[in-house]
Amino acid sequence: MRPFGQLEDPRRRILIQALAAGFFSSAGSAIAQIFGRSPSRLPPGQSVYRVSGGVTVNSQVATLQTRIVPGDTVQTAPNGEIIFAVAEEAYLLRGGSHMVIEKPASGLTTALRLVTGKLLSVFGKGRPTRLVTATSTIGIRGTGVYAETDPEQTYFCTCYGVTDIVANTDPASRDTVAAKHHDRPLYILAKGKEGARIRPAPFINHTDQELMIIEALVGRVPPFVFPMEDYNAPRREYP
Repeated sequence: MRPFGQLEDPRRRILIQALAAGFFSSAGSAIAQIFGRSPSRLPPGQSVYRVSGGVTVNSQVATLQTRIVPGDTVQTAPNGEIIFAVAEEAYLLRGGSHMVIEKPASGLTTALRLVTGKLLSVFGKGRPTRLVTATSTIGIRGTGVYAETDPEQTYFCTCYGVTDIVANTDPASRDTVAAKHHDRPLYILAKGKEGARIRPAPFINHTDQELMIIEALVGRVPPFVFPMEDYNAPRREYP
């Protein structure tokens, strides 16, 4: 099994180091220096919080003024990254990724396709979501998740919440994960023994701090506790 690579964005390392070192009392200024401004709920009509490197939406160069809605395709060059929100969902799409936000067949279910690449995302409760990758179909219920995918395998972490996971090439390979804090990351394989194409994986390539940032864009914080006394957004609750 080929492991996915590690992150090498120096600005992300600086941010994570600052937050982990306990600078949450001044986290706003620390994040603003790196990302441009402190994370908070995006104003009405704004989709993009941060964009860097090569990023397109529907083949047009993305800017802070770009609107992103269901039906759009978001792609990043190897040096690109975009952090954005659509309704009550927020996303961090890393470099070398191709993501399609499909228009829902009904008003209740959002469908996403991560064709290739790496995606950290958070979803509001009460809006069932389906994430489709090269090797998996994942039902999401009010959750934070991280995925990396290529034609051979998908790495998937249920950061918190509940997900139902099925291997695309083997319906007998399925699992339900109820997680509070990155409890059971998985690999979902394109090939392998029937009923055994979902395997345990390590925790890689995403952080609690990044989850905090994207949840803030939709006015929430993750369910686990951050040492940040002055953050007053509604906190998620999970069983």
